[in-house]
Amino acid sequence: MVEASFTGLIRTVLIIIGVFVLLRFIGQLMNAKRNMAEEQRMKDRENKIRKAREKTAKNLGKTSILKNGRNNAGDVEDVDFEEIND
Repeated sequence: MVEASFTGLIRTVLIIIGVFVLLRFIGQLMNAKRNMAEEQRMKDRENKIRKAREKTAKNLGKTSILKNGRNNAGDVEDVDFEEIND
């Protein structure tokens, strides 16, 4: 027959509380890491948007001719045209 002692009970309760505290601390660390990664992604996205705006403002009204070998989907725009009769 197994006897339960008061010190064993206290020790078990303290171990369980310690595990919960440790898990909570690890959860907070993981949450902080995820928030930092999300903040970095937002900064990268904002930088890309800012660079695109600067490029657009710099090239406003300019025409660029693309070579056959280079086909950048973002730079190509299809437009309607009319044929000129000689």
